[in-house]
Amino acid sequence: MKKEEKTNVMRVLDGKKIPYESHTYEPDATMSGEQIAEILGEDPSHVFKTLVTQAKSGAYYVFVVPVVEELDLKKAAKAAGEKAISMIKQKDLLPLTGYVHGGCSPIGMKKAFPTFIHETAAGFDKVFVSAGKVGFQVELSPNDLISITRCKLADIV
Repeated sequence: MKKEEKTNVMRVLDGKKIPYESHTYEPDATMSGEQIAEILGEDPSHVFKTLVTQAKSGAYYVFVVPVVEELDLKKAAKAAGEKAISMIKQKDLLPLTGYVHGGCSPIGMKKAFPTFIHETAAGFDKVFVSAGKVGFQVELSPNDLISITRCKLADIV
């Protein structure tokens, strides 16, 4: 029997004794978040993507939004108490967070950044976020996600 591959995200969740379910799929570089939700057999509004930004002040912020939505940079800046926010360059993602594009998770980044999750997450029993590697997702309660990332709920789309 093949041993299940554990990602850093799964090890962090195990270490904090947070219940989760892991899901894997065969990744394809052209896959959208909606296609991943379809593969998982889930409503795309329950599957979230993790976006990393930098404010004009130089501070970094993480935003977690449904895969079917786009981050509203003005609302994101307001939620973070900043004048302006922009997406970081893709080449900066790995050195900053420890994650690659398509496998970025709000859990277990190299450094804890202020994190915001779209307010709709609170209305679900379970949400899905990247497990820190392309082709891996974890399913957990939004309360557990909020607790482990210390994120705040906000209207950011």
